[in-house]
Amino acid sequence: LDAYWTLYECLLTTVKLIAPFTPFLSEAIWRNLVGEFGSRALESVHLCDYPSVSQGAIDQALSDRMRLLREIASLGLSARMGSKLKVRQPLARVEVILVDTEHRSWLEEHGEILRQELNVKDVSFTDEPDRYISYQIQPNFKRLGPRVGKHMPQVKKVLIEADGSSMLRELEDQGAIVLKLDEEEIRLDSEDIQIRLQAKEGWAAAQGSGCVVVLSTTLTDELLREGYARDLVRLIQEQRKTLGCDYTDRISIGLDVTQRELLLAVEENAAYIRAETLAEEINCKPLIEVAGVEKEIATMPFQLFIKVPENSK
Repeated sequence: LDAYWTLYECLLTTVKLIAPFTPFLSEAIWRNLVGEFGSRALESVHLCDYPSVSQGAIDQALSDRMRLLREIASLGLSARMGSKLKVRQPLARVEVILVDTEHRSWLEEHGEILRQELNVKDVSFTDEPDRYISYQIQPNFKRLGPRVGKHMPQVKKVLIEADGSSMLRELEDQGAIVLKLDEEEIRLDSEDIQIRLQAKEGWAAAQGSGCVVVLSTTLTDELLREGYARDLVRLIQEQRKTLGCDYTDRISIGLDVTQRELLLAVEENAAYIRAETLAEEINCKPLIEVAGVEKEIATMPFQLFIKVPENSK
């Protein structure tokens, strides 16, 4: 109920905000929203006072926490995209490395949001980034060339061979790093070098202003089969739409499958598939009462049969 009333308040306020600019649209939305309240609500949105900011309603700590949580989710999706791992494919875990740990306990309490957003089994916050990522430091040739001249090959060699994480910490603490060459010392600031984040084998990483997010990219057979099940749900939902099913229609599903991995995926995730598609039953065999359609998941072809009982609604 709290969520519904919050949404309702946001919609009412938005309608008041847009009223001067879209008078007819805002009026129509207003009447739809307040019609249930009859004479207790103003007849027109144009009779309302224009909204003003309520400073007392601002929860800055919650805003900061949600901003960080959204950043984590966004970076996780970016890491997925970089590794060409679709969101429907479940992953084992995500490791989050926070720049500031002030909100860590709150984020841990709300880890379920991240698990759902990123489709991972486990969310952890780590203080050991070196287990998952490393930093490669390279010179900014355009900027350093005129300064170091003939020393450029040596500078490049020293930067590549150095411990990138230690060098990055030195840069953050001191504002610069000092390279000791054979003949002299060279001081480099953040504009003199380029820092590249690299995930270690089996991981994918993305970095933001407040954190680094590292995703496990190792796919077990069980995770792959769960991904197949999610793909199957998508195909079933598309076929429901093609058949003109109502949202509440219960269906029966038949599958003509020969691939063992796809059969296992259905068996292991049958409850999930039924719940998501409103299926009363799933049979790994054709349904003779309806025609099947050819589908494919991960190069595995099969036939999909959907029957909508007359009394399903």
